[in-house]
Amino acid sequence: MDGMEKALEEARKAMKEGEVPVGAALMRGEELIWADHNRREQDHDPTAHAEMLCLRRGAERLGNWRLGDCTLYVTMEPCPMCAGAAVMSRLGRIVYGAADPEKGCCGSVYDLPADPALGAAAAWSAGEKEEACAEILARFFSERRKGRE
Repeated sequence: MDGMEKALEEARKAMKEGEVPVGAALMRGEELIWADHNRREQDHDPTAHAEMLCLRRGAERLGNWRLGDCTLYVTMEPCPMCAGAAVMSRLGRIVYGAADPEKGCCGSVYDLPADPALGAAAAWSAGEKEEACAEILARFFSERRKGRE
Protein backbone atom coordinates (compact mmCIF):
# COMPACT_ATOMS: atom_id res chain seq x y z
CA MET A 1 0.00 0.00 0.00
CA ASP A 2 1.33 3.41 -0.89
CA GLY A 3 1.45 6.30 1.54
CA MET A 4 -1.63 8.16 0.32
CA GLU A 5 -3.73 4.97 0.26
CA LYS A 6 -2.77 4.38 3.89
CA ALA A 7 -3.62 8.00 4.74
CA LEU A 8 -7.05 7.57 3.11
CA GLU A 9 -7.61 4.40 5.11
CA GLU A 10 -6.86 6.37 8.28
CA ALA A 11 -9.22 9.18 7.20
CA ARG A 12 -12.02 6.64 6.87
CA LYS A 13 -11.32 5.44 10.42
CA ALA A 14 -11.52 9.02 11.66
CA MET A 15 -14.87 9.50 9.97
CA LYS A 16 -16.28 6.37 11.62
CA GLU A 17 -15.11 7.72 14.98
CA GLY A 18 -16.74 11.12 14.44
CA GLU A 19 -13.44 12.92 13.92
CA VAL A 20 -12.74 15.27 11.03
CA PRO A 21 -11.58 12.70 8.46
CA VAL A 22 -7.93 13.52 7.99
CA GLY A 23 -5.43 10.71 7.81
CA ALA A 24 -1.66 10.64 7.51
CA ALA A 25 1.10 8.14 6.89
CA LEU A 26 4.81 8.65 7.56
CA MET A 27 6.96 6.69 5.14
CA ARG A 28 10.69 6.13 4.78
CA GLY A 29 11.04 4.94 1.24
CA GLU A 30 8.59 2.05 0.93
CA GLU A 31 8.55 1.43 4.70
CA LEU A 32 5.54 2.58 6.70
CA ILE A 33 6.83 4.15 9.90
CA TRP A 34 3.50 5.24 11.38
CA ALA A 35 -0.05 5.97 10.23
CA ASP A 36 -2.77 7.74 12.17
CA HIS A 37 -5.81 9.97 11.94
CA ASN A 38 -7.27 12.95 13.73
CA ARG A 39 -8.03 12.19 17.38
CA ARG A 40 -8.80 15.65 18.80
CA GLU A 41 -12.29 14.76 20.00
CA GLN A 42 -11.47 11.41 21.57
CA ASP A 43 -8.16 12.52 23.10
CA HIS A 44 -9.45 15.97 24.13
CA ASP A 45 -6.22 17.29 22.66
CA PRO A 46 -6.09 20.24 20.25
CA THR A 47 -2.73 19.00 18.92
CA ALA A 48 -3.96 15.48 18.07
CA HIS A 49 -3.95 16.10 14.33
CA ALA A 50 -3.06 13.15 12.10
CA GLU A 51 0.20 14.79 11.04
CA MET A 52 1.30 15.58 14.60
CA LEU A 53 0.61 12.03 15.73
CA CYS A 54 2.61 10.59 12.84
CA LEU A 55 5.56 12.90 13.41
CA ARG A 56 5.56 12.24 17.16
CA ARG A 57 5.17 8.46 16.97
CA GLY A 58 7.40 8.15 13.92
CA ALA A 59 10.25 9.97 15.67
CA GLU A 60 9.80 7.71 18.70
CA ARG A 61 9.85 4.59 16.53
CA LEU A 62 12.96 5.75 14.64
CA GLY A 63 14.69 7.02 17.77
CA ASN A 64 15.41 10.34 16.08
CA TRP A 65 13.43 13.58 15.84
CA ARG A 66 15.15 14.43 12.54
CA LEU A 67 12.94 12.99 9.80
CA GLY A 68 14.82 14.20 6.73
CA ASP A 69 14.62 10.84 4.99
CA CYS A 70 10.83 10.56 5.49
CA THR A 71 7.76 11.65 3.56
CA LEU A 72 4.48 12.51 5.25
CA TYR A 73 1.38 11.71 3.19
CA VAL A 74 -1.72 13.52 4.41
CA THR A 75 -5.22 13.70 2.99
CA MET A 76 -5.62 17.44 3.66
CA GLU A 77 -3.18 20.32 3.44
CA PRO A 78 -1.43 20.83 6.79
CA CYS A 79 -2.49 23.67 9.08
CA PRO A 80 0.07 26.12 10.55
CA MET A 81 0.78 23.86 13.54
CA CYS A 82 1.37 20.76 11.43
CA ALA A 83 3.36 22.56 8.74
CA GLY A 84 5.50 24.09 11.49
CA ALA A 85 6.06 20.70 13.10
CA ALA A 86 7.13 19.32 9.72
CA VAL A 87 9.72 22.08 9.41
CA MET A 88 10.91 21.60 13.01
CA SER A 89 11.31 17.85 12.44
CA ARG A 90 13.33 18.55 9.29
CA LEU A 91 10.87 16.36 7.41
CA GLY A 92 12.05 15.56 3.92
CA ARG A 93 8.76 15.96 2.11
CA ILE A 94 5.01 16.52 2.56
CA VAL A 95 2.53 15.13 0.05
CA TYR A 96 -1.10 16.12 0.48
CA GLY A 97 -4.34 15.47 -1.34
CA ALA A 98 -6.98 18.16 -0.78
CA ALA A 99 -6.09 21.81 -0.38
CA ASP A 100 -7.38 23.73 2.64
CA PRO A 101 -8.24 27.26 1.43
CA GLU A 102 -9.05 28.37 5.00
CA LYS A 103 -6.07 27.18 7.07
CA GLY A 104 -3.68 25.46 4.66
CA CYS A 105 -0.04 26.36 5.13
CA CYS A 106 1.57 24.49 2.27
CA GLY A 107 0.59 26.91 -0.46
CA SER A 108 -3.08 27.83 0.03
CA VAL A 109 -3.07 30.53 2.72
CA TYR A 110 0.66 30.56 3.41
CA ASP A 111 3.73 28.55 2.42
CA LEU A 112 5.23 27.97 5.85
CA PRO A 113 7.67 25.19 4.81
CA ALA A 114 9.29 27.54 2.28
CA ASP A 115 9.65 30.52 4.62
CA PRO A 116 13.39 31.29 4.68
CA ALA A 117 13.07 32.82 8.15
CA LEU A 118 12.61 29.30 9.57
CA GLY A 119 15.97 28.11 8.28
CA ALA A 120 14.87 24.62 7.33
CA ALA A 121 12.53 23.88 4.48
CA ALA A 122 10.31 20.90 3.84
CA ALA A 123 9.45 20.25 0.22
CA TRP A 124 5.78 19.69 -0.49
CA SER A 125 3.54 18.66 -3.34
CA ALA A 126 -0.22 18.85 -3.66
CA GLY A 127 -3.04 17.04 -5.37
CA GLU A 128 -2.18 13.37 -4.90
CA LYS A 129 -5.51 11.48 -5.00
CA GLU A 130 -7.10 14.90 -4.51
CA GLU A 131 -10.58 13.84 -5.58
CA ALA A 132 -10.76 10.95 -3.10
CA CYS A 133 -9.35 13.11 -0.30
CA ALA A 134 -11.75 15.98 -0.97
CA GLU A 135 -14.74 13.65 -1.31
CA ILE A 136 -14.37 12.12 2.16
CA LEU A 137 -14.12 15.60 3.72
CA ALA A 138 -17.12 16.88 1.76
CA ARG A 139 -19.20 13.86 2.75
CA PHE A 140 -18.30 14.27 6.43
CA PHE A 141 -19.24 17.96 6.54
CA SER A 142 -22.39 17.40 4.48
CA GLU A 143 -23.58 14.74 6.94
CA ARG A 144 -22.68 16.98 9.86
CA ARG A 145 -24.73 19.87 8.38
CA LYS A 146 -27.72 17.55 7.82
CA GLY A 147 -27.63 16.62 11.51
CA ARG A 148 -27.96 20.30 12.47
CA GLU A 149 -31.00 21.02 10.28
